[in-house]
Amino acid sequence: MGASISDSDLDDDSDFAESHEINVTPFIDVILVLLIIFMVAAPLSTVDLPIDLPTSTATPQKKPDKPIYVSVKPDLTLAIQEEPVKRIDLIRSLDAMADVSKDRAIFIRADRSVPYGEFFGLMEMLRAGGYTKVKLVALESAPETAAPAPATNPTP
Repeated sequence: MGASISDSDLDDDSDFAESHEINVTPFIDVILVLLIIFMVAAPLSTVDLPIDLPTSTATPQKKPDKPIYVSVKPDLTLAIQEEPVKRIDLIRSLDAMADVSKDRAIFIRADRSVPYGEFFGLMEMLRAGGYTKVKLVALESAPETAAPAPATNPTP
């Protein structure tokens, strides 16, 4: 409970008037902590489709602010961001998106169990639709060290 000293009662130090105001300092602290949690968690929740991506030792590229992901699931179904889409409607759905242009890069996330022919077919569909800037998404891995050459037995 808060108290304040009023200017009119300077001679009487024993009487403090009660303050009926809410102390907002703890409330502001809680709001700031929640803001920091959301600022940290927001970039981590980009795409939630469960896809087993292959690994790569290539140097990671800088990710744009709002990337457009086209995902190929293990059952060969397609999704734009997290929304499932039919193969026939893929280009039409990309064209209908307001923030997608033909010169913007499309990021392809394909499960490692997807056959190469299906993956290449998706890339051909995108190229035929005018989307020629395609980037592949993989998990980052450590570079492998060169294995020692097998020892050969010299013949006498």
